[in-house]
Amino acid sequence: MIQDIVKWIRDYAEDNNLKSLVVGVSGGIDSAVVSTLCAMTGITTFVIGMPIHQKKDQESLSDRHIIWLSEKFENVSILKSDLTDVFSCFMKNLRYKFGNIYEDKLAAANTRSRLRMLTLYHVATVNKGIVVGTGNKVEDFGVGFFTKYGDGGVDISPIADLYKSQVYQIGRELGIIQEIIDARPTDGLWDDGRTDEDQLGMRYEDLEWVMEEGLTKESLTEEEQHKVDTYLKFHNQNKHKMVDIPIFKLA
Repeated sequence: MIQDIVKWIRDYAEDNNLKSLVVGVSGGIDSAVVSTLCAMTGITTFVIGMPIHQKKDQESLSDRHIIWLSEKFENVSILKSDLTDVFSCFMKNLRYKFGNIYEDKLAAANTRSRLRMLTLYHVATVNKGIVVGTGNKVEDFGVGFFTKYGDGGVDISPIADLYKSQVYQIGRELGIIQEIIDARPTDGLWDDGRTDEDQLGMRYEDLEWVMEEGLTKESLTEEEQHKVDTYLKFHNQNKHKMVDIPIFKLA
């Protein structure tokens, strides 16, 4: 599977005359795996750390992976841009222009993600490359756990057909730093350090079970029904992220 994904990325880049691959690295398993797969193509790969009021442990894991990757692959270029001041200035300007009514934690979290997307695309454009997505199957097609036009704004998605458990398997095979594999998944967009499980109310293993079995199982226990209901709540709530943009059609 690893070699198939690497070939898929390389073939896409060559077919489209691309000169580089650009990946945002957060300190999580998904971005660690995707950045490593990109590096394995031999194509110039920009790995970018973009902390915004980041927890020190998250930023440290991101830095360690970037260093590990650059030492392992000669085609890796390291960039780091602390976007904290940019984010703070943006939020301050909103408050000045529109007042505190626009103080919203979810909106602020999404803005962090979108500022990172802007940074990735700037680097990709300058270096005649593309932004490579790091979303997995549960996030991208199950519960829509990503920011629209933030981390969802990418050009290709190498692991979007893989469950989180498969991403971990690949990570272990690639020799990803153990602390990254052991870390609790988080999008790193909240000041309180909440994890993915805190936000979703379910573990990735449970979400995978719902997608693979729970939605078609004829008889469910009370606990299983709760898992299905929780999954469907997020799936339906975020469906607008996972379908084509509605377009008015001329008659």
